[in-house]
Amino acid sequence: MLRTGILNPAVLALLARVRHTNTLVIADRGFPFWPEIETIDLSVVDDLPTVAQIVTALRPNFVIGKVYTANEVNAANPPATLARHLAALEGLPLTYLSHIELKQRVPLSIGLIRTGDTTQYGNLILESA
Repeated sequence: MLRTGILNPAVLALLARVRHTNTLVIADRGFPFWPEIETIDLSVVDDLPTVAQIVTALRPNFVIGKVYTANEVNAANPPATLARHLAALEGLPLTYLSHIELKQRVPLSIGLIRTGDTTQYGNLILESA
């Protein structure tokens, strides 16, 4: 029985399939469904869990080389929300794209983890190192 780290078997199985330079999407509650890629829905209620919480949980077991996010995240959120959202990415190279460009990258990902996050344009694409 697992007692520490990621306990969700679906998340563990998804992470095990991510290889060098593959990507994984961590999405908010309103992100569109993509039938081409595996989706694990962890949303419970608004902001449970958040994108930042999932990234924080993944970081000890998932080597992140790059992070892609939408330009719009900066203008659409108050400073406190943005700071809380981006805190989980400290020390990681962050690339801003338009939200359209970000969504064009989604079908190339290994999978998607949906959260209950309400941060506007708070979706991330994590590229493994």
